[in-house]
Formats: sequence, structure tokens, C-alpha cells
Amino acid sequence: MIKLGLVVSEWNFDVTGPMRDFARQHAEFLGAEVTVELMVPGVYELPLAAKKLIERDDIDAVAALGAVIEGETEHDEVVMQHATRKLMDLAVQSGKPVTLGISGPGMTRIQALERVNDYAKRAVEAAVKMAKRLKAV
Repeated sequence: MIKLGLVVSEWNFDVTGPMRDFARQHAEFLGAEVTVELMVPGVYELPLAAKKLIERDDIDAVAALGAVIEGETEHDEVVMQHATRKLMDLAVQSGKPVTLGISGPGMTRIQALERVNDYAKRAVEAAVKMAKRLKAV
């Protein structure tokens, strides 16, 4: 059984709360177990939390969930670019999947809410598939 860690941003919790719930359900549907879940203040903090979880022996993969809502500045783009890059770096450095379930940038709150299930599903599914495939090599 694949053991997952979830790291979830509290910021925009009206979006990320349902994402977390759907991610748990989808993991169960795929026969995976969410071993650890860690809430962090925002998307910017996701890489550090993912690093802590990916270092654990009882975690095969981590799914990062968050929502970067468009604002009046380019802050959403900067946060998303750096968080995404660090999450990708963690996967490559650790040899364990760290998947991206972060909506944005450039999304309105309504658009983010419409995509809750898609982003959660993709992140969990990618984590489970990659963990299985990497165990096979």
C-alpha cells in the first residue's frame, strides 16, 4: 500500500479544505493511505513541510495542496513560481514523488472553487502512480 503525506495550505481554506477532503477520499479510492497530514499557513510554506514529510520512512510520496488566488499585484505569480520550483527540487533530491495540487496563479476565487476536485485528484493520483512506478524499478 502506498503511504501518502498531505501538506495543505490554510490560506484560502474555503478552497483548500475541500481539496484536502477530496484528496483523502481519492487516496482511499486508489487504495493508498494518508499517513500524515500537515497544515501550513500558506503555499509559500508548503515546500518546508513537504521536505519534513518526504524525509520520513513511512511516507512514499507527498501531495501538496493549496490555492494561489489572483490579487492586485504579481504576488500570486511569484509565490507559485517559487513554491513549485522548490517542490520539484524536493522530489528530484529525495527520489520520492512530491506532487502539485496548487491552483493558480491568475485564478479568481470562483475559478479555484470550481477546480477543487480536479487539483486534489491530480495531485493524489500522480503521487500514487509515481510511487508505484518508482518502487517497481
